[in-house]
Amino acid sequence: MRPLRFVALGDSLTEGVGDPVGEGWRGWAALLAHGLAPADTPAQFVNFAVSGAQTRDVLERQTSAALAVRPDIASVVIGVNDTLRCTFDIHAVAARLDEVYAAFTRQGAVLLTACLPDPGGMLGLPGALARPLARRQRAVNTVVHALSARYGAVHLHAAEGAWLTDRAMWSADRLHPGERGHRQLAVRFHALLAQAGIATGCAPSEKPEFPAPTRSASLWWMATAGTGWVARRCTDLLPQLLTLAADEIRHRARGTSARLDLSASHAVAAALAALSVTEQPDAA
Repeated sequence: MRPLRFVALGDSLTEGVGDPVGEGWRGWAALLAHGLAPADTPAQFVNFAVSGAQTRDVLERQTSAALAVRPDIASVVIGVNDTLRCTFDIHAVAARLDEVYAAFTRQGAVLLTACLPDPGGMLGLPGALARPLARRQRAVNTVVHALSARYGAVHLHAAEGAWLTDRAMWSADRLHPGERGHRQLAVRFHALLAQAGIATGCAPSEKPEFPAPTRSASLWWMATAGTGWVARRCTDLLPQLLTLAADEIRHRARGTSARLDLSASHAVAAALAALSVTEQPDAA
């Protein structure tokens, strides 16, 4: 009997950033892999996630390699980096995710997906800068929700819950989970898979092996490396983000902020409607 095969696709969150072990990263997907099957038949796990990846990278680089493994379970958790680029296009994000989800579903893999918190809120950006990013992340999450339902994915609502405001769950950069946060994701995914009768091994432990970063360490990171990290991540976004922020301020002053939300909702609806004419996934 061959071992259960689990592949993980995505960006730094799935790569494991924030959960260092030895010279590399571990992360929620690796923690989850240990609990997918009994100890005598452990899962075969391959992590294709790469820090900085966007939906385009998952579609064009990670998917074909992951499909070659012939996985039983495939996690696709992606989208935050798309919101941090000036090229953000919810229509393109929806089309790429639809293609990726369809590819794994056609091959018979169980699909794992998740909605994610908005980066502006996690980084504590000022409201006028944070709101446009939050609007983009809500758009991505809405698309992921809809496509997860369409393809019967095991979907985790990671954009909500007390864990978001628990400082002990997060690494010093305030954007990636720390060990506790990665364990929380692994535990929650395992519970959903166990409920579906897919995960048959022991659930990952919530108890961390290493101490959480102190508040002083977090403040030091933000004062030194943090500012540079955000600047590098948002280099091509910053000019546009400042324009979006100015637009946000104007609408707020006029009391017409709802128009921005309505425009974003219409864009999401149009992106999903454009997919409705594509070939539907085969019935299970």
